[in-house]
Amino acid sequence: MPQMSFEFWMLAGAAFWLLVHVSVNSFTYKAQVGNAETVGSRDNAPPAQKLAGRAERALRNFNETFPAFAALVLMAALIGKSNGLTQWGAGLYLAFRIIYLPLYLWGVPWLRTFSWNIATLGIALVLVGLFV
Repeated sequence: MPQMSFEFWMLAGAAFWLLVHVSVNSFTYKAQVGNAETVGSRDNAPPAQKLAGRAERALRNFNETFPAFAALVLMAALIGKSNGLTQWGAGLYLAFRIIYLPLYLWGVPWLRTFSWNIATLGIALVLVGLFV
């Protein structure tokens, strides 16, 4: 059985983290509006506010970066590229996306932005690593 590359482990971790985001979003919204609002089609559901709103925005933000990260890791695997840049990039992306969620939920502005910047740097490192 072939071993998974470090980058693939980070991709698996990021996919797991997506499920964490979805769960946090779901549970915080359910806590805000109650079960009766969340079991139906949500055609007239009230908007997410406060903590549920932060969880929703954090999920939306994760969904904006995850496809690029996943695509680059898959590209690296397809062309057989695994190097310091792809590994550091993948590790930074996952680590700082994990840090990002609680910072966003707690409303910590500067550190949250810093963690987003480092996670995005991780994506850029994977991209550069494809061409080195």
